[in-house]
Amino acid sequence: MNATERGIREQFPLWNQVDMQDVHPDPETFTVVVGCGTSVHIADSIAASLNANGVFSRAVAGNEWTRRPQDYVPSSIRPNILALSRSGESTETVAAAIESRKNGLHVTAFTCAEETSLEKNADETVLAETHAEEGIVMTASASLMLLMGLRYAGISVTPETTKAAEELLDAADPQLKGLIEGRSHFVFLGAGALYGVAREGSLKLQEMSLSQTEAHHPLEYRHGPISLIDESSLVVFLYHPDTLEEESILAKDLMGKGARVLGIGGPGTVSLSVKEGGDVRPLVVLPVLQLFGEYVARSKGLDTLAPRHLTKVVTIA
Repeated sequence: MNATERGIREQFPLWNQVDMQDVHPDPETFTVVVGCGTSVHIADSIAASLNANGVFSRAVAGNEWTRRPQDYVPSSIRPNILALSRSGESTETVAAAIESRKNGLHVTAFTCAEETSLEKNADETVLAETHAEEGIVMTASASLMLLMGLRYAGISVTPETTKAAEELLDAADPQLKGLIEGRSHFVFLGAGALYGVAREGSLKLQEMSLSQTEAHHPLEYRHGPISLIDESSLVVFLYHPDTLEEESILAKDLMGKGARVLGIGGPGTVSLSVKEGGDVRPLVVLPVLQLFGEYVARSKGLDTLAPRHLTKVVTIA
């Protein structure tokens, strides 16, 4: 077991240590959730969760918010900013926080590092301790920032949620290696707050295994991308409980065209049961996607501790 796998398997006690320090959004004010890379995908899930709980929100990539905020939020609206960065030093995210405060906007930071540039440029900060061995690829830290975001949105994330996620990972583990054998085309599907997690699963697999991957809203997949499905395809389907029936029909169609389907919360070539509701399901399923990436990388003889062309912190001079 390498350090990446240990970080995935040993992240769950860290979830139960997160202290939100009574940080919460203003329900009367629009929220922009800012991040880069993994963090912007997590931001997408957080924004969907905020909207579902009555706080208007959207996710925006860091440099996009710094350079063209009017393309994402009308200039008449003065939003609050939630900035996500594991290191607290990602150049684009820090710049977004600086520019936001310069414009008089309130900035909340979620991070996994102390005394950082992001913290210095935020009005309030929530800090979570990530796994000591986490390397370039974000695993436990991604889960922790998603957990913070769900709680920020008013969703109850409890030790029972943590237990459910760990049990799901244990159930998935023996199924993954056989499922990925002979597969080279990977698709991630998820609706609502699961869409951001589907995008994160796709990114994680790209980083870890140098695989070509894609992520879509489930029913959008029929509108063009389904043309790529064949016997080399593996679809990771993150079922939403609100749309289980229609998503199940799509999964059957994909399997009929030759794809294998990892059904997380619904039917598939391999089906994993998820009892948790749609509100916490993005967090519960995320570690499975992380382990999936590790196993695909290992099947290709790749070391996830040294992903090609990547660094742990993206800084731009």
